[in-house]
Amino acid sequence: MATILLAGVDLFFRGKLEGLLPGYHLVTVDSVDPPDLVIADIARIDPDEVADAYPDVPILGFTNHTDTSGLRRAHEAGFDQVVVKSALTERAKDLVEELTA
Repeated sequence: MATILLAGVDLFFRGKLEGLLPGYHLVTVDSVDPPDLVIADIARIDPDEVADAYPDVPILGFTNHTDTSGLRRAHEAGFDQVVVKSALTERAKDLVEELTA
């Protein structure tokens, strides 16, 4: 299974993603494993920094539905997919499979 880097993802939501994505290897920025995908909490990171740090890795950004400026910044930074947090919760496995295929 793919290695997924979690950038800016809080501990509570990481636990939720672990339950939604069984079999995937979830790591943080201090890991030595190169990621196959980055999942970034747009509200907690700078989208440009993440896009610059991982130019050849698909990036999935998420934030709450009211953070329209964050969603726009992630699109402008070049994220491959940007969704609201509830959509990530509902479609995590499908989104990950699509971006790591």
